Amino acid sequence: MSTVQELLRAGADLPSDSARRDTEILLCHCLGKSRAWLYTWPEKTVPEDCEQRFNQLLAERRHGRPVAYLVGEREFWSLTLTVNDATLIPRPETETLVAWVLELPLPTDASVLDLGTGSGAIALAVAAERPQWQVTAIDSSAAALAVARANAARNGLDRVAMLQSDWYQAVRSDRFDALLANPPYIDSDDPHLVRDDVRFEPRSALVSAECGLADLRQLVNGAPAQLREGGWLLLEHGFDQAAAVRAMLCAAGFAAVETRCDAAGLERITGGCWHAD
Repeated sequence: MSTVQELLRAGADLPSDSARRDTEILLCHCLGKSRAWLYTWPEKTVPEDCEQRFNQLLAERRHGRPVAYLVGEREFWSLTLTVNDATLIPRPETETLVAWVLELPLPTDASVLDLGTGSGAIALAVAAERPQWQVTAIDSSAAALAVARANAARNGLDRVAMLQSDWYQAVRSDRFDALLANPPYIDSDDPHLVRDDVRFEPRSALVSAECGLADLRQLVNGAPAQLREGGWLLLEHGFDQAAAVRAMLCAAGFAAVETRCDAAGLERITGGCWHAD
């Protein structure tokens, strides 16, 4: 049997810029211990069954399978979310969208719609911060909605309504103060689709026609009919799509159109305010 320290060294060859961190996460998962515990007790002997499980996860990680799928969860905002291959893995750049909507001058009892919720990350983060808001999350995938509902229960956020819908289809008669989405926006020929974690994520949540702009365009064009006066549409998109999305919003009649950058300085979230006149 190996010690904690020896197993931490075993992941040095992982195909990642964060090989050490990946190894720590996998070992913590197998042991049911914290990262601090690993470094407090480096000479502890690891039980054989835990070591076998750890080595199995290392092997899968060496083949590129995302750490989040291997351990079945991911941290996002202030939440721990269950994830599997029915959903995208929540990423830090999407927190930029959450931060933006929380800054908006919305009513105290604002009605907010998260389109294409996946794991529920956006909807649940917003609901956790604004318990008085009425938050609805929709997704066309029944499997993804099952994950989102489980995450709502896990985080005590069952008040978030979850509906199966192809974009606005199930809510056509409703109006909202804010529409939020991280839709598919990658072109089918994009080389990133065969690299890193993206290879394992659901293609339907990643790829869109028209060089990745088709779903973004559909969301923009349908938004005026779903927004209350002064309501906002915020969209995540590719780092090189900001100008195109701004043009869509302006053409659709949105005002105060702007783009915000993520922590890496890349243009990632574009939004605008709707006024009927």
